[in-house]
Amino acid sequence: MRAAALPFLLLLAACTGQPGPGDALYAPGLRPGAESVDGLIVGHRLMAAGEYRLALKAYQRAAAEHGMNADVLSAMGSADLALGRLGQAERLLRQATEADPRFVPAWNNLGVVLMEKGQIAEAARVFRLAYGLDNANSDRIRENLRLALAKLENSIYSETDSDDFSLVRRGAGDYLLLTTYRAGGTGSTEGG
Repeated sequence: MRAAALPFLLLLAACTGQPGPGDALYAPGLRPGAESVDGLIVGHRLMAAGEYRLALKAYQRAAAEHGMNADVLSAMGSADLALGRLGQAERLLRQATEADPRFVPAWNNLGVVLMEKGQIAEAARVFRLAYGLDNANSDRIRENLRLALAKLENSIYSETDSDDFSLVRRGAGDYLLLTTYRAGGTGSTEGG
């Protein structure tokens, strides 16, 4: 009876997914012939979840798949921006705008970096360019441009005023600048 049960047990073991001869005992890798998920998509999802370091790693994998194109450079710059690495973000976003001078998200996020660094005049110029390239379709870019122009042109802003900028993530790597400022002892919030 034992001899008759052995083939049945082997068949049962094969159906349960238990490792057999030649099978790996560790977690499986990519199945041969299966397609991997695009690193840009993974990175965008991680950014949406607030996992900026992991998103940056996913974007770096995407660079290996796609090369350092404007989309990858912009995504990496956006992750660095979210991590507060303004110098690295600026460098990557400038490279993205050089790779594709019509890539609006890179221009917008470069403007946000410049605002954060206090380079208001250049930020206003960059937001103007992004808004024009987008054919004035983006409310986010218009709001960023409005804030930059107000900061640049409005005399209520001075070196002694209290300015607090905060970044609000909108979409897959676009940022909106919000500012709270006090002038003459009254507080007011700009942004939307």
